[in-house]
Amino acid sequence: MSLVLEGVSKLVEGEHHIYPTDLTLERGTMNVLLGPTLSGKTTLMRIMAGLDVPATGRVLWEGRDVTGMKVQDRKVAMVYQQFINYPSMTVYDNIASPLKLMGVSKSEIDKRVKDAAALMQLTPMLDRRPLELSGGQQQRCALARALVKNAGLVLLDEPLANLDYKLREELRAEIPRIFEESGAIFVYATTEPEEALLLGGNVGTMWEGRITQFGPTPKVYREPCDATTARVFSDPPMNFTRIEKTGDKISFGEGQSAPAQGALAGLADGVYTAGFRPDHLHLSAQGADGLHFQCHLNVTEITGSETFAHLSHGPDHWVGLLHGVQDLTLDAPIEVWLDVAHVYVFDEQGKLVAPAAFAMAA
Repeated sequence: MSLVLEGVSKLVEGEHHIYPTDLTLERGTMNVLLGPTLSGKTTLMRIMAGLDVPATGRVLWEGRDVTGMKVQDRKVAMVYQQFINYPSMTVYDNIASPLKLMGVSKSEIDKRVKDAAALMQLTPMLDRRPLELSGGQQQRCALARALVKNAGLVLLDEPLANLDYKLREELRAEIPRIFEESGAIFVYATTEPEEALLLGGNVGTMWEGRITQFGPTPKVYREPCDATTARVFSDPPMNFTRIEKTGDKISFGEGQSAPAQGALAGLADGVYTAGFRPDHLHLSAQGADGLHFQCHLNVTEITGSETFAHLSHGPDHWVGLLHGVQDLTLDAPIEVWLDVAHVYVFDEQGKLVAPAAFAMAA
């Protein structure tokens, strides 16, 4: 079983919402579409489902061309962030509704509905109607309806955004396992890099209607093919700065330099862009290969367990993700440290030319 997109694109009023895209998803795999709002995740999923017809290209399901086939004629289930339930039906009947349309026996419907309800912690609410539920419970009802279909293709468009933290973490672990056991192709859209890492499987990073990279999630995270992918797969986005390689030295400006070792040693002399993730900036040296930078602290955001420090370094604007609640002086100089092992190097076109040393060692 496989879903293949061959050169599919989507135009709206003459503008590309999806540029020509090739993608192959295999049976029993979990595939995450990761990208910011309006990057094209939902549009691409709608093409997969048959809700939208591509402007070019075709969609193949198990080797059969299903481009233009109605969604009701495909074995597909889709759940959106904004839950959709039938307000006049009980929770039980909402979950059972696709099975009744499929002509499943009454006893089998009862078993599947109760199993799905138990997983979603909806068993005490089966006799209620959706408007009697909280927003999170309504979303769980929509998820349960997708579960019972045993669909070959399951598309979830940011489905856990409205759930509380505890349930969200439970479902992140449970849902992929369930669909993997069923042999379904699982596609999950999210704006959160952390969620993509927690879900595992494969990831396709999306930016302005293009899939910039697709592959095993840990590999894409450690070895982004370009600066755009690196920016997407970092929250806050990856920091960048101009560097120059001369002989056996990499200069970071303001007198900061590091030996051109490992992958950096093979680079031609010239100007490049260095990238590093916010959590790799520190307030003290973390090793012998640390670089220190004099920055200016503009703003801090405290989440409780972490502090986001917004910094200026010459023409660059960086964000540091610091552990704990940091008592820092705003609008003042601050010194931060960066381990060279966590620096990626990109060429002038944004292509990765030297992965971070830690990534190669992982």
